[in-house]
Amino acid sequence: MYLPILVLAFYSFNESAYSATWQGFTFEWYRKLFNDDRILSALQNSLIVAGCAVGISAVLGTLMAVGLARHQFPGKSLYRGVSYLPLIIPDIAIAVATLVMLATFAIPLSLWTIVAAHVVFCLAYVALVVASRLTNLDPHLEEAALDLGATPTQAFMKVLLPQLMPGIVAGYLLAFVLSFDDFLVSSFTAGSGYNTLPMEIFSRIRTGVKPDINALSVMLILVSAIAALIAELIRASGEKKN
Repeated sequence: MYLPILVLAFYSFNESAYSATWQGFTFEWYRKLFNDDRILSALQNSLIVAGCAVGISAVLGTLMAVGLARHQFPGKSLYRGVSYLPLIIPDIAIAVATLVMLATFAIPLSLWTIVAAHVVFCLAYVALVVASRLTNLDPHLEEAALDLGATPTQAFMKVLLPQLMPGIVAGYLLAFVLSFDDFLVSSFTAGSGYNTLPMEIFSRIRTGVKPDINALSVMLILVSAIAALIAELIRASGEKKN
């Protein structure tokens, strides 16, 4: 399963401009990445999209998870099912549906339409992680805070939110990785001149895979793996404290 990744990493250090032949070891392709204006611009766009989309999703996803876990209201079961649909709907369906909606309301494509599209699926992932954290918390702590005179807002901010923070951070990191690596939804909702990093990689490999793309892919894999590992460690440590 990991053999293709190892091969990719191996050829990212290849001195040859053609991945099929080995001509020596070099860090030249990694150095060139940091001097490539198109790569840096695409990286900046990816960070803006992921940061904004996941920031919005962290707030809304937390509120959604708490609302579903702690409150009763008409249509709750239906709302719960609809809220988590992006977890199982294919990305292509989300991409096409978002594009059709934007076209219907004549909204011009830009970097912010990518952000809006990413919020759709990031929201569900954050809410799912926070909801799993909520199942391990003692609801009597909030009740005790209310009995001692705290308002519902104070009980949420001072009692519930600190306990939820490991889940929120873990969900944020997981959704950030998913947003940062997304190609399909981004390519359907991006405006002209607003390439993200995965889109830039795809545009370049159509003319052949070069060592600089190998190097960029290795860096993306490492960043994604580190973020996912940190998210899992935070989530696991939060569960152990309970």
